[in-house]
Amino acid sequence: MELEADEFAAFVMAKLGAPLNQVESAISLISNDKDDSYSTHPSRGKRLNAVRIGYNKAGGNSRQNNDYVVDNSTMSVEQYYNRGIQKRDSQDYYGAIEDYNAALRIKPDYANALFQRAYAKDKLNDYSGAIADIDKYIELEPDDADAYFNRGHSKTKLKDYYGAIADYTKYIELEPDDAVAYYNRGVSKGNLKDYYGAIADYSKVIELKPDYTNAYYNRGIVKNNLKDYYGAIADYSKVIELEPDDADAYYNRGVLKNNLGDLNGACVDWRKAASLGNSSSAEWVKNNCN
Repeated sequence: MELEADEFAAFVMAKLGAPLNQVESAISLISNDKDDSYSTHPSRGKRLNAVRIGYNKAGGNSRQNNDYVVDNSTMSVEQYYNRGIQKRDSQDYYGAIEDYNAALRIKPDYANALFQRAYAKDKLNDYSGAIADIDKYIELEPDDADAYFNRGHSKTKLKDYYGAIADYTKYIELEPDDAVAYYNRGVSKGNLKDYYGAIADYSKVIELKPDYTNAYYNRGIVKNNLKDYYGAIADYSKVIELEPDDADAYYNRGVLKNNLGDLNGACVDWRKAASLGNSSSAEWVKNNCN
């Protein structure tokens, strides 16, 4: 709630014409950088990030002194856009958004500026803002596969798994051989407990890219959820073949072997996992293995 209040306050201040540094200074005075894991008050960094998101949503001008070309009334749409790309490449996403805003004020249907502004917003964790820009972009460029992929990513971050699945499905229609898209869709299906659908997507990933370790690992998790312990063991064994130092794979395979009554096999895996730094495995060895 505190972060939402900071974002809204910054939005209002931007509309009133206050400079960003003034808003940031106010937040800095009433916050600190202590670990907020067990606090109801977010850290200074999180609060400042919320302020910047709100400020940019209002179209505020947060430009500080920098090494970019000085703004002037004769700059063209392309100049604003290209300067935005330069700032993006320097990871100055707030500055990039300002330039894309300027380009879009001149040319509201400038598709590339919408796409790049969405990318910058996503990088700043403004997923709703990114989705809004991609929505407009898709109206202009409905066959651009990357737009659906990026929107699927933003929707996943907002836990809109049904929406993410729809976007990844559209992307796959346009780019049917992209293993990452199947993997991402499988993750969303797994989050919705569509385990058979997730397995189908992870299996497709493996068909397209047989060394995609995470696909075997996640498929093992899903098979375990379905109590297909032998199938899950096979997937973790493949992970270990590809990544022989993956402690979690040994640990998980050990748990599955134990579920099937193979305590000796489980202890072998737990000891290996413990030697690789898995603390949970060390406890299992201590409590269950001679």
